[in-house]
Amino acid sequence: MRDQLENLVGQMVERGILFDEAVTEFEKKFIKRMLDRANGNQSRAARLLGIHRNTLSRKIGQYKIDGRARRRA
Repeated sequence: MRDQLENLVGQMVERGILFDEAVTEFEKKFIKRMLDRANGNQSRAARLLGIHRNTLSRKIGQYKIDGRARRRA
């Protein structure tokens, strides 16, 4: 995992991606993944993320993430 992260950071630096953009994209994808894992349950996703439920709700709005429940097929 560490090597993969090193390679990804290297690619981002080479492409001129700014730090804020990289952090934002990582955070959005991480939140989306945890919401999927929690089947859209924001309280459970917040616990998985280790953040307060209100913080998650604010970030969902900030990043315009679809926070509705997701059902696994």
